[in-house]
This record gives sequence, C-alpha cells and structure tokens, in this order.
Amino acid sequence: MNSTQDIASEIVDTSTHAPHTVCVVGTGSWGTAVAGLIAPHVDKVVMWSHSAEIAESITQTHKNNLYLTDYTLPDNVVATLSMQEALADAAEIFFVVPSSFLRATARDVAQYRKPGTPSLVLTKGMEHQGAKTMTEVVAEELGEPDLICALSGPNHAEEVCKKKVAASVIAGKNPKIVERFQRLVLSPEFRIYVSDDLVGVEVCAAVKNVIAIAAGLAVGVGQGDNTLAVIMTRGLAEIGRIVSACGGDPLTCMGLAGMGDLVATCTSPHSRNRSFGVALAQGTTLEEYERSTKMIVEGARAAKSVYAIAQDKHIEVPITKTVHAILYEHLSLEDAFTILLERKPHEEFYGFQRSL
Repeated sequence: MNSTQDIASEIVDTSTHAPHTVCVVGTGSWGTAVAGLIAPHVDKVVMWSHSAEIAESITQTHKNNLYLTDYTLPDNVVATLSMQEALADAAEIFFVVPSSFLRATARDVAQYRKPGTPSLVLTKGMEHQGAKTMTEVVAEELGEPDLICALSGPNHAEEVCKKKVAASVIAGKNPKIVERFQRLVLSPEFRIYVSDDLVGVEVCAAVKNVIAIAAGLAVGVGQGDNTLAVIMTRGLAEIGRIVSACGGDPLTCMGLAGMGDLVATCTSPHSRNRSFGVALAQGTTLEEYERSTKMIVEGARAAKSVYAIAQDKHIEVPITKTVHAILYEHLSLEDAFTILLERKPHEEFYGFQRSL
C-alpha cells in the first residue's frame, strides 16, 4: 500500500484530461466539511443545495451561512440550486442529505446523472419502508449498484473541517471504485480505510445512532460513566447481532463504522443523537429539538427500521426496543429503565456465531 501522501496525490492530471469536477449533493454540516476534503484533489466541487440562501453564500463568500459558519471553503467550491447544473460535469457524486430525503433526492439525481458515474453515500440511517440501507435506496433510483459505495466512521463535521485527526471506512462491491473515492477524500488528517462489507458498515452506521439516543437519555436523567460504558458495550453487542443477521461481518462492528463511531456518537457534545437523548430526558420533543437545532436526528428514524428488522429476524435488541417504545409508544423513562434493569442478564456474547 502506498503512503497517505502518495494515494492522495493520485488525482486526475489536468494537463492531459478534462477538468475534474465532483458533485456534492447536500449542503449541511457534513456536506460542507466533505466538500472541503475533496477540493484539494480536484479542479472543481459543485454543491447542490435546496436553499437559495446557502447556495449564494457558498458561491459568493465560500462560507455556509447556516452550518459550520466559521469554516471557509476552498475557492474551487461553488453551490447551485439546479440539480442539472450540479451534475453537468460530475465525474463522481457524493450524497450527503438526511435519510428521510435521500430517495427523493436520488430520484432527482437520476434524471441528470450520466451512466457510469459512481456515487458515494455518506448518509447514515435506514429507510423505514422495507428497512433498506442508504446504498440500497440510491441503487434503486440510479441503478448500477456496483458503482455505489458508503463512507462511515467517527467523523464529526465540526472537527473534520478544522483538520483534527479523524478516520473513516469506505465500503463497496467494486475495489477500484472504493479506492477511487478513497483518493478523493484522503489526507494526512483524514485517514480512510477500505472494506468490502457494505452491509456491515451501513448497519453499524444506522444502529449506533439509536444507541446514542439511549446514552443521551442516561446522561439526561443523571446516570454516570459506568452507565454509558454499559450502554455502549451492550449496544455494540446489539449492533453485532443485527449485522450478523443481515449478512454482514460482525468483525466490522469492532472497526471505525462500529466501535469507532459508537464511541464518538455516544460521548461527543457534537453528536445530535446523544444531545437529543439528553433533551428528550428533560422534556423536549423530537419536533421541538429538530426545529430549534435545524438538525435531523437520524437515530429517531433508524429506531423504526432497526426495530422492524429485529422483529422480522427475531433478534433481541433491548436497547433499540426501549428507545423505540419511548419515542413511538409513549413509554415513560422511569418504566423504560425498570424494564431494562429487570432483564435477566444473558451469556455476554449470545446471538453470535462462534468459531470452534
């Protein structure tokens, strides 16, 4: 394997090729940070935004006036309201929109995407209808599933844009496409590993957000570090059972998309899922939280999909079940903790296939 600098430098030679343009679909915090990661490697980054105000701000001032407002984007980053314009010269497409908008957005992209253009999905979650992963949603709208990859890991946008050291994993079916996307975002500060376990990486990304809400709830009612350690550890086991049942590799849960992202999401003040859990424990509703923060709580949506998978596949998911009941079945926090604490502990690693 080449060094980070060598891999990152393997970008299109503009002296013999047409200018290299990448489209980033979405102008939230993560989309903005990702555009900054891509920009040093290409000639132009065109961001698609649903907001005229944000698009104008990025193009005119190279700042997003709503998200990461102190971050200045490179000069070769622009934004537009027109999906056709955003995709006109795109060699690669990055999807960075909330899960609830991903299908409709991908359908719009499909109208203008050129056949053979690969996509990287950075949205973490699951579609409730059918409990489909984000790459499955995009593939249904675009076709060519072998050209679709996913990126996940502990990557809070607020830190990535400041070049604080972080790492993620890109998974996909085609190693050449995975490496192509690796080159586009890799830097000494943002390390990218690769995987062929697309299912495992995406399931980890969705379920860890549910566990983070539980962590926030525990903090919100005054529990301590021991409690958080229990939630994260038992949450990781829960993630492993779901990944295994969905056909992924449980070992993926030990990596960046699993344990790495789980730790960051359950402990960081940047985590909207944990922060929402704290607010929920203090009486704030999901609608109130999202309205005040202008952020989507992906774990609240994923709780529905993950719980549906667990019921369909007969998987025990006590933490997910409890979060789902609090959000959608009017279970009180007091009753929720009572139910969890009255469960008889199993063998620690039940539900996993073991080697002899």
